[in-house]
Amino acid sequence: SKCVVCDVRNFVLFAGLSVNELNTILQPIDNLHVPQHSTLYEQGEPAPHLFTVRSGLIKLKIDLPSGSERIVRLLRPGDVAGMETLVGERYHHTAIALQTADVCRIPRDVVIGLDQTNSRVHQALLRRWQNSVDQADHFITALSTGPAEARMARLLITLGCTGDQPETLPSREDMGALLGITTETASRTMAEFKRRGLIHADRGGEVVCDHAGLAILANS
Repeated sequence: SKCVVCDVRNFVLFAGLSVNELNTILQPIDNLHVPQHSTLYEQGEPAPHLFTVRSGLIKLKIDLPSGSERIVRLLRPGDVAGMETLVGERYHHTAIALQTADVCRIPRDVVIGLDQTNSRVHQALLRRWQNSVDQADHFITALSTGPAEARMARLLITLGCTGDQPETLPSREDMGALLGITTETASRTMAEFKRRGLIHADRGGEVVCDHAGLAILANS
């Protein structure tokens, strides 16, 4: 395991553990490379592991009875997937890499054992769980309500599109699923943003955003 030198160690579940604790307790952790569009785990599958995101972007989606899907959360470096395994035996969502990602795969039993022996980790787990709930609420309220342009602006800001550096964005289909709009509406909205100078795309698919302009739209 590379937990001792991990760049996101201070943001994930085991922040605050000493080097000795990491070396003796966290040996079962694996580092996984998840290619873009690959599935990390599926809704309803047995859930023996949690995952911390080291790089990339992962979506959590649920399959609806109608046959459609709803993206309920985006995970970025430092976020944790599969927290529900601590209180159940199956995953509540399907996790798919929107961008190529690197994750740490942590056995459920390791985390439960730490919960019983290390109060710092126990408190960190509770905070992570609450953060997950808060983030899901944010998606429901901020990204699923209001005009399509306002939703898209909020999404771009959520993805970290600050204008400081190029960002690789999800597909228009994924944007539509995130925002509860059609793929066509997502495409038209992004084309309009480009026409108005709110985003600038290069040939590699990355974009630079006008953060101030997006913020005005996001609050409309």
